[in-house]
Amino acid sequence: MAKKSGRIIVTLECTEARPQGKPVSRYTTTKNKTKTPGRMEKMKYNPNLKKHTLHRETK
Repeated sequence: MAKKSGRIIVTLECTEARPQGKPVSRYTTTKNKTKTPGRMEKMKYNPNLKKHTLHRETK
C-alpha cells in the first residue's frame, strides 16, 4: 500500500503588484502541511516589478 503523503501543492501570489495596478506574479511550490500549518511566505522575483517581493500562499 502507498504511504499517505503530507505534502500539498500551494500557490504563492505577489502582495505588492495588485495595489500598484500591475499584473501579479504567481509561483507554485509544495509544503508539508503537518509541519507548516500556517500560510507560507517567501521572497520571490516579480518580473513585472523587476524586483524581489513578498509572495504569500493563496487559498
